[in-house]
Amino acid sequence: MFNLKTIAKGAAASVVGASLFVSSAFGETVIRIQTVISAKADEVVMLKDFGEDVTALTNGEVRFEILPAGSVVGVAETLDAVDAGLIDGGFAWTHYWSGKHPAAMLFGSPVAGAGVGIDNIAFVSWFQFGGGKELYDQLWDEMGMNVKGFMLQPVGPEALGWFKEPITSMDDFRKYRFRTPPGIPGQTYKDIGVASVAMGGGDILPALEKGTIDAAEWCCPKPDSVFGFQKVLKHYYLQGLHQVVVNADLYLNKDVYDSLTPLQQKAIEVAANASLSKAMSYRIYENGKALKDLTENHGVILHDTPADYFPAYMNAAKASLEKNAAENEFFAKVWQSQKDFAAIAVPYWAGSQASNAALGKAFADSVK
Repeated sequence: MFNLKTIAKGAAASVVGASLFVSSAFGETVIRIQTVISAKADEVVMLKDFGEDVTALTNGEVRFEILPAGSVVGVAETLDAVDAGLIDGGFAWTHYWSGKHPAAMLFGSPVAGAGVGIDNIAFVSWFQFGGGKELYDQLWDEMGMNVKGFMLQPVGPEALGWFKEPITSMDDFRKYRFRTPPGIPGQTYKDIGVASVAMGGGDILPALEKGTIDAAEWCCPKPDSVFGFQKVLKHYYLQGLHQVVVNADLYLNKDVYDSLTPLQQKAIEVAANASLSKAMSYRIYENGKALKDLTENHGVILHDTPADYFPAYMNAAKASLEKNAAENEFFAKVWQSQKDFAAIAVPYWAGSQASNAALGKAFADSVK
């Protein structure tokens, strides 16, 4: 295993700078971004839309070239490669880097809505107006990363997952070997007695086919259907707490970002803010179409999640959050910011959403 920082801080970093200089000589700066997923994924569709907005806002001066996972470095090395200058930028979920700092989870996937009822829309409110953005910028310094991050794609809530047979209680749930996300969300399942198995997305379907695992979660109806879960499992549960909020983000090498003009930097910021809204809008419709297709054309049966799951998972998530806050000062600072925001915003937002949920459920029941 090579050390990315050692290799690239010198020669490779200068190569990046040279490539930008050559591009700029022709009136265009090309920023190469490696993703951690397939080029066909919905997240990459939305990432390209963000890039097109930046190009339009800069009158063609800045263009993003999107590279699929593994083009230059492995998925696990993506952030280190951005930091070192081996690639101009990366695209991933920030909780992927929880091994570098536990607070990364609070930005990429705050378990159980950070334990304080924050959904994906409220999370964007915290990020933009509740102090979250300033803490997000501080995260990279806490990690010691030469990175400028942009939050682009809030998703959620993610589905509980897919099962061979219906589950009516936590006792049923505990019978299954269940694929979960890594880090705190997966550990929380272990804490409530579920046999949690963390694995990469590309390994899930083969593991289900071989019987290595019996049940699994990935994301939401559209990404799940692209993975092909419906070919193996037919019982689907939408309501889950492990990733009520999930964000896919852009990471730029800080030297690359600093080389841009103030107007170009502002264009990226404006396009990122637009992406926060467009990503949620895109996901609602795409997931709706996918769920309709799954239930009408693939024999998938949609169930409500057992009631005893929610207190069990929430209590375990809170205990995990408290443990991490006690062990890490910056984690505690970010979580306190989310708790302070929630104390003000969640009572209002949850109350308002109750009307929306009742309205929507009445219509959904009529469609059934």
